Amino acid sequence: VQLVESGGGLVQPGGSLRLSCAASGIIFPIQSMGWYRQAPGKQRELVATTTTGRGGTINYIDSVKGRFTISGDNAKNTVSLQMNSLKPEDTAVYYCNVNLVGIDYWGQGTQVTVSS
Repeated sequence: VQLVESGGGLVQPGGSLRLSCAASGIIFPIQSMGWYRQAPGKQRELVATTTTGRGGTINYIDSVKGRFTISGDNAKNTVSLQMNSLKPEDTAVYYCNVNLVGIDYWGQGTQVTVSS
């Protein structure tokens, strides 16, 4: 399984970025897809996840609710994160995550820097 992320970069406070992740080598049904982030000196934290199948759920960390939107496409094995109203505290390396039959797979990470 390989996850390839794109879309990170430098943006001013209040700006927007869209992160995308494409998964390949998938041979089992995806149970969940999501985004995590890790800021310097801090632990990796969940940003947003979406579970697949009927009755799928979406969850966000409180600090991004109303600003970030996650969307997954099971047919294409892709997941995106639209980030609006970005704040300096959103600065981190963002990692794509896919869970297959209870096993987590990670992308290489993409840097998001919010600074004036």
